[in-house]
Amino acid sequence: MELTGIASYLISFLTFAGVYAVLALGLNMQWGFTGQFNIGVAGFFAVGAYTSAILTTPSSPAYLGGFGMPFLVGLAGAVIASTLLGLIVGLITARLRTDYLAIASIGIAEMVRLFVKNEDWLTNGVRGIAGIERPFADTVLDNPFVYLVIVALFVAGVYFLVQRAYASPWGRVLRAIRENEPATAAAGKSIAGFRLQAFVLGSAIMGLGGGLYAHFFGFLSPEAFMPLYGTFLVWVMLIAGGSGNNRGAILGAIVVWGVWSGTELLTGMLPSEHATQGAALRVLLIGVLLQVILVTRPEGILPEKPPKLIAKKR
Repeated sequence: MELTGIASYLISFLTFAGVYAVLALGLNMQWGFTGQFNIGVAGFFAVGAYTSAILTTPSSPAYLGGFGMPFLVGLAGAVIASTLLGLIVGLITARLRTDYLAIASIGIAEMVRLFVKNEDWLTNGVRGIAGIERPFADTVLDNPFVYLVIVALFVAGVYFLVQRAYASPWGRVLRAIRENEPATAAAGKSIAGFRLQAFVLGSAIMGLGGGLYAHFFGFLSPEAFMPLYGTFLVWVMLIAGGSGNNRGAILGAIVVWGVWSGTELLTGMLPSEHATQGAALRVLLIGVLLQVILVTRPEGILPEKPPKLIAKKR
């Protein structure tokens, strides 16, 4: 029984880490590649999760749904919805820089969360959406380990595509914009266009992470998309792992989620009179971890290593 409990915990841990790895890869597309300071990750995370849930859950008189679509259709809907939101937000904020983009993006994310919280006809409000099934429901493959494998395959697929984009001429333009925007503009590149492309693609990946989260957890409520869980942790994962490095984004997700889960065990041992301070202590410990990494390894655990250019033989 003890071994079974440990195995179940590890499967749950790795699945959550995989979901956050997808979110970190999406943020890396925006911040690591192009330097876009998006503090609204939770908004795209929520849109992807709720879209997939609405498309795949059975009929309910409490909220919009009942489409009963397959798992992959739900994920496709999550990606499309997040892409459309990213396009709208990107068109509005594409010319904003650093702190202005951060203020605008976190405001939009809060608008999304409050919309989800108050529009009962669409999302069932604070009561949330329950009964979100995993793929292969009611079959022998309907178990957490199979879903872990599915999440791992999506992480590998997203990593492959993002890594190819990073090494492509398109990715080199993004890095050039990040390092020296005036010089890139002087070379004839459309700064706003490339920024918009990176922002939309990153948002789509975050929506995919939201869909994977919804089908693993099986229940959605607005509290799951608070800035602490949907934005702050993702940023810590990317910065700790190595901004601009896709492997670092995945490693950061595993390490930081491990620390976050470990702090839950530690705070659970606190006396009952101090239990209310447990959540604040967890955030403090994550902050201390980030400070240690920034002091000892300013570029993250796995620093960015741009691909080497191979000269063509003549």
